[in-house]
Amino acid sequence: MLGLDDWLAGLSESASVGVVLFVAVLLGLRHATDPDHLAAMTTLVASGREHAARSAARLGAWWGVGHAITLVVFGIPILLAERYLPERVQQAAETAVAALIVFLALRLIVRWRHGYFDLHAHPHPEREHRHAARTPLGALGVGLVHGMGGSAGVGLLLLAAIPSETIAVVSLLLLAVFTAVSMTVVTVGFGLTLTARPIAAASNTLVPAFGVVSLAFGIWYAAAAWSLASYPF
Repeated sequence: MLGLDDWLAGLSESASVGVVLFVAVLLGLRHATDPDHLAAMTTLVASGREHAARSAARLGAWWGVGHAITLVVFGIPILLAERYLPERVQQAAETAVAALIVFLALRLIVRWRHGYFDLHAHPHPEREHRHAARTPLGALGVGLVHGMGGSAGVGLLLLAAIPSETIAVVSLLLLAVFTAVSMTVVTVGFGLTLTARPIAAASNTLVPAFGVVSLAFGIWYAAAAWSLASYPF
């Protein structure tokens, strides 16, 4: 984000193993604040009626697990083979991330249009239960796609800063774990914000705004993936 990752990775140059691993932890903690992650997280958490910290933590944890799985599965071969993903593969991965953001934004807007966030509405209990049962799997899927989209950049970053394959792999594992931790923390914070009385009272107004902003960002992200728009992050 605006060169922050490059600066953090630069701290590990000619440094001890401990410092290199610590930098990997910092990169993981920061990774959840990428704009594409925030856009997906906003629409994912806001799309449910339950905004309690426990519900948000569950979403964030499954999202982080999915992200970590794909990050490791794609990242380790990149590190060991010292090869980067072909440009077209990277573009396809980032396009998939953009499509996911657009899908989540549209789903949020559709739910709002159907009165899902109306405080006076009384949805069918069975319907609510089905939505809740699918939430962890949906969050896991979001994380899997996001991990695929970001793995190439992470591989490039670690290869540039870490000469040892063993340390690079350990750093990647640490990055994946602490990315999951930071995603959980971020979603809990957002969930708690949504439960605040003024925010909850204005949810029927704020939700479509979240949806529209995320939709616009998803379209822009897709255009940037194919060099049709600039992406400064």
